[in-house]
Amino acid sequence: MANTSLQVDKERSRSEGSLVFHLIELRDRLLRGVLSVLVFFILLVPFANTLYEYLASPLMEALPEGNSMISTEPHGPFFVPFKFAFACAVALAVPYLLYQIWAFVAPGLYQNEKRLVMPLLLSSSALFYLGILFSYYVVFPIIFTFFANTAPEGVAVMTDINAYLGFVIKLFFAFGMAFEVPVATVLMVYMGITTVESLRRKRPYIIVAAFVVGMLLTPPDVFSQTLLALPVWALFEAGLYCSRFLKKDEEQEPDGDSIDLESE
Repeated sequence: MANTSLQVDKERSRSEGSLVFHLIELRDRLLRGVLSVLVFFILLVPFANTLYEYLASPLMEALPEGNSMISTEPHGPFFVPFKFAFACAVALAVPYLLYQIWAFVAPGLYQNEKRLVMPLLLSSSALFYLGILFSYYVVFPIIFTFFANTAPEGVAVMTDINAYLGFVIKLFFAFGMAFEVPVATVLMVYMGITTVESLRRKRPYIIVAAFVVGMLLTPPDVFSQTLLALPVWALFEAGLYCSRFLKKDEEQEPDGDSIDLESE
């Protein structure tokens, strides 16, 4: 009885020590992530005004002659560029933040899962940045020109700099997350949540869902909704295509295991 109680105490102390170790590691990785954002922010602070001018250029080019951006808050011209610099710092730190998440969960992954995680992290980071670039260079010129040209007669289009920042960050996030569709598709097939054949059969519903997502995440105009829905559809097809090769690799693995068992 005493031996059993001693074993229980040892197991309990071992589990508590393991929990404390994981919490310490989680704290360290969170601190590294926060530190990386602060480093990028400090580097970008001297260029805060230049960065905001670059961000505002699609709207400024679309505004009628004589119109400009305004600030309805006294502190807006000072703080808003710093807010955008901080947002840029977070965006630049995304790959490192994702790496810290991967490093924290890596010890609990199988070897084949570890081989898959790093390509997914790299591709998800690249697709996130691609979504931001697509929204800035393709979507912004179209929707801002549309908004400026549809203003009623006598209405001067003068956007507040803080409202503009919130609007474009929302679009950046929407397009960045929407461009993660291939990664989500591959993960769902890999985890067995669905199959390639099932996704093919549900293609019409997914296309409709892409337009619904475009309607919810973008301003209420058909141009920006379509410009988000079409890339989501195309990226879904890309993810479906890549999932076919993933399925083939999984089908080949049991053969190798069976050969090893037979040889043993």
